[in-house]
Amino acid sequence: MSGTEQLLRSISTQQGPAPVHLWNPPYCGEIDMRIAADGRWYHDGSLINRPRMVQLFSSILRRDDDGFFYLVTPVERVRIRVDDCPFVAQLLDVEGEGASQQLRFTLNTGEHVVAGAQNCLEFDDDEHGAPHPRLHVRHGLYALISRSVFYQLIDLAQLKPLSDDDKKNNKNKGKSHKLVLYSSSAEFIFGSVQDDF
Repeated sequence: MSGTEQLLRSISTQQGPAPVHLWNPPYCGEIDMRIAADGRWYHDGSLINRPRMVQLFSSILRRDDDGFFYLVTPVERVRIRVDDCPFVAQLLDVEGEGASQQLRFTLNTGEHVVAGAQNCLEFDDDEHGAPHPRLHVRHGLYALISRSVFYQLIDLAQLKPLSDDDKKNNKNKGKSHKLVLYSSSAEFIFGSVQDDF
């Protein structure tokens, strides 16, 4: 039986994310499985077309302190390749307004995540200087925010004056306001702009 078949057998009844952060099984090598930057899963170079299989595998995914990604069960841990973020936030639902609003994301695996203190939004740039917005999903795993959802977030962002400490930051030189998003009483800084934006 292949390592992949063993993994599937051991997680066939798994519902939702497993407590993989609590497990410490032995390392059993690497399998030919890859998550592409667009969130699609491949095995032996072939696309995994069954959503339920992707959901099962994603439920036992973990990123360890060594920076590598593993599929983890109580009895084994196998390494896989991840090109960027292992998930993609494809849809956004907004409930409420202002600081009390909730931003609810639907991932490519069907999982729902509400941004907040435990599931932070992060806005940085990739190696080419392009926006690379991410949502923390669980235990160091992130979802890349899709372009359409990113544009929704831009529309939702509110202007807030920069503090004196903000203005001392070289990145904010000549800028007077920051773009802020709120979700579940948490504040996320989206960027900063000048008065003549």
